[in-house]
Amino acid sequence: MYTIYHNPRCSKSRQTFALLEPKAQESKQEITIVEYLKTPLSEKDITGLLSQLGCTPIEMMRTKEDEFKAQNLKGADDATLIKAMANTPKLIERPIVSNGSKAIIGRPPENVLSFFA
Repeated sequence: MYTIYHNPRCSKSRQTFALLEPKAQESKQEITIVEYLKTPLSEKDITGLLSQLGCTPIEMMRTKEDEFKAQNLKGADDATLIKAMANTPKLIERPIVSNGSKAIIGRPPENVLSFFA
């Protein structure tokens, strides 16, 4: 099963889903869509994704968003960044696709194809 943390208004997120869907069907895997702007992730969820991604909180963030600057997050510690993503889901890089043990940021969208290589 795959989970895509998705923003349908984002072209990269839509492109990633379009690449993921036929591959998941071929391998008879279901896709769960989480529209994280409507259903925000908890700090625990974010920490789990960070572990699957193998990255730091800042690497999972959209640092060019106005909210990043408004919350003065440059140079913040990891706990503060995780809390900011939980409280302001727009700060989470998108899309993220997880297979339950590993996650990939779909930038570029073709990154998700490594699940099927």
